[in-house]
Amino acid sequence: MADNSFLGTEETPLVPPTNDEKTMALLSHVLTLVASFIAPLVIYLVKKDESAFVTSHAKESLNFQITIALIIIVLCISIIGILLVWIVGILSLVLVIIATIRASEGKLYKYPVNIRFIK
Repeated sequence: MADNSFLGTEETPLVPPTNDEKTMALLSHVLTLVASFIAPLVIYLVKKDESAFVTSHAKESLNFQITIALIIIVLCISIIGILLVWIVGILSLVLVIIATIRASEGKLYKYPVNIRFIK
């Protein structure tokens, strides 16, 4: 069953993930705080053929980081946008924390604002 809100969508996977899968999914979100899109990209490339759960979280995290980067670039074009960048940063942090919690709970998570470049 999906839970929809302005903070994203969560869904219980058909096959419960193992603890290792939960950890890798969690890392694909939380490591973005220090390694931006590199962490979920590496996790995606390493685990894409091993775990659908980890792959789903890594793709979602990677797409979100690319989307946020594009939003920040667009905002930096104008003076008003530069003043709004910090709001995007705070919102991004909150959503990454929520995604990390959902991954640790063994749920699939979809960010509310996300351009899905990698499907």
